[in-house]
Amino acid sequence: MTTAVNPWLALPDGPPSAARTRRLRAAHERLVTASALPADDAVRPVVRDSWRRSLGSGVDPDGGLPPVELLDAELRAYRAAHPLAPVLPVIRRLLVQDAEADRMIVAVSDAAGRMLWVEGDRGLRARAGAMNFVEGARWSEEVAGTNAPGTALAVDAAVQIYGSEHFRRSVQPWSCSAAPVHDPVTGALLGAIDVTGGDHVASPHVFTLVRATVAAVESELRWLHRERLAVGPVAAGPAPAEARLEVLGRERARLTLPGGPLELSVRHSELLFLLAEAAAAGQGRDAAQLAAEVHAGAAATVTVRAELSRLRRLVGGDLLESRPYRLVGRVRTDAEQVRGLVARGELAAALEHYAGPVLPGSQAPGVRQARDRLLGLLRRAVLTTRRPDLLLRLAQLPELREDAGVWQALCEVLPAGSPRRAAVTAHLHRLRLAGRVR
Repeated sequence: MTTAVNPWLALPDGPPSAARTRRLRAAHERLVTASALPADDAVRPVVRDSWRRSLGSGVDPDGGLPPVELLDAELRAYRAAHPLAPVLPVIRRLLVQDAEADRMIVAVSDAAGRMLWVEGDRGLRARAGAMNFVEGARWSEEVAGTNAPGTALAVDAAVQIYGSEHFRRSVQPWSCSAAPVHDPVTGALLGAIDVTGGDHVASPHVFTLVRATVAAVESELRWLHRERLAVGPVAAGPAPAEARLEVLGRERARLTLPGGPLELSVRHSELLFLLAEAAAAGQGRDAAQLAAEVHAGAAATVTVRAELSRLRRLVGGDLLESRPYRLVGRVRTDAEQVRGLVARGELAAALEHYAGPVLPGSQAPGVRQARDRLLGLLRRAVLTTRRPDLLLRLAQLPELREDAGVWQALCEVLPAGSPRRAAVTAHLHRLRLAGRVR
C-alpha cells in the first residue's frame, strides 16, 4: 500500500536531485519562451497552476524588483493597526528566535502580499534585500510570480516552493514555506507567515513548523477576541473615555471629548492630528519637530510652543503632556480608522468612512504627507483587488477624478456590457486628450 504524498510539500523525500532540478529548469524555460505549460509529471500541479497565473498576470521572469509600497511612517502606522501586530510575539517566540541559528528569514505579510515584518538571519536578510524581499514590498503572486507567501495567499493554503519552482529567475536560489493566517472569528484572510532560506526550508519539518505557528497565532487571536468580549460586560462603571478626532474632509478638526465636541482652530487641528499620528506609532514630538511639520518655511518653535500651551489648556493636561509633547489619553482619528479597515481588507467600509482628504486646506508639510499617504494607501489597496464595484467608488473621489491610473484600471475590469463602461471610456478619453495618460 503506497502512502499519498502531500501535494503542498516541495521536497517530501529529502534534498532534490540534480536531474530533478534540470527538469524543472527546462520546463520553466519552455514556459517563458514558448508559453508552453509543462507536462503533468514535470512539475507539481500547484506550481504549474501558479506558473500559469503568473504568466497570465504579465509577470516578467527576468523583470524588475517587486515594488516597495509602504515606507517609514506609513509602514509603521499600517503595521501598528494591522490585526497581526498583537500576535507578533508568538511568531517571534516560535520562529524568529531560532531563525539565525537555522539560517532562515521569517516574514509576515498582509492579505495583499505586502511584507510587514522581515526578521531572522542578518546575512540572509541582506542578500534577500537585493531582490526587494524587505518590509513594505509586495510579494503577491500577480506581482512577484510564484513564491510561497504569494502563492499561499492566492490558493489560501499552506505551500512550499523550492528553488527552480519560482517563476522569477532571481528568486530561484531560494526556497520557502508559507501558510495563510485567518481571523478565527470571521474567517477573513489576514496575511501569511513565511520562512525563506536554502533547500532545507522546503523540508517537511519546516512546513510542519510554519503550520503549527499559524495554528498558535490563530489560537492567540481567538483568545484575545474572547478577552475583549469578557472585559466589556463585567467592567464596573463606564468604560474609559476615548477622544475622537475627525479630520477627513474637514477644514477644521472636530474633537469629541466626554464633555462634548470642540471645533478646533486650523493650527490646533494640525497640531493635535500630528500628535495623534505620532501616538499611533508610540511616539511623541518636541517643539522643533512639530514646528518643522507645521511650518513650511522656518521652524517657528516659539510660536508652536505658545499654540501647544493654548491647546493644552483647551483639551486638558490629562490628554496632552509636554517634554516631549505627546498624547497620554487615547485619541482615535477617523484617518486611523480608515487605515485599520484597509489593514483588515475591509475596503468597502474603508471607502465608506473616507469622508475626504485629511484637513484638505492645510499646507502644513506633516499634514500634507499624511494626507497623501492615506489616499495612496487606499488607492493601492483598491487597485490591487481589481474589483469593479470598489474601483467605481474610488474613481468618484474628487481627488482622483483626474487620476488616469484609476480610470485606466476601471476601464480594464468593467465588462463589455456594463452600462457604466461608456461613461468611463469617455472620461478616460478626455484624460488622454489632456495628456494625463501615456
